[in-house]
Amino acid sequence: MANQNQFTNSTNSSIQGTMENIWRTTCGSWENCNESTVQSFLSQCEQHNIDPQFCMSWIQQHSEQIPNWSAVSDTTREWVNQHTSTGSPISVSKQNIH
Repeated sequence: MANQNQFTNSTNSSIQGTMENIWRTTCGSWENCNESTVQSFLSQCEQHNIDPQFCMSWIQQHSEQIPNWSAVSDTTREWVNQHTSTGSPISVSKQNIH
């Protein structure tokens, strides 16, 4: 069980690091975040197979540092809705499998 936790933590750190690197190249800083740069960021994350909702959550944690957060938030939400099947992670329950 400890090995599984180490693997999970390592994977999460790797994903976080990749996402932050993408952020630096697409936005540079929270102050430079706008509708255009956030779309570029989300597209790059998607190309690296990083869940867009995970990225959106991370951006939201820094909303106080982002100028015009309302417009950026709307753009982010719209992008996620257009690029994921339902705007939420796909989940399969036993009830849906027949």
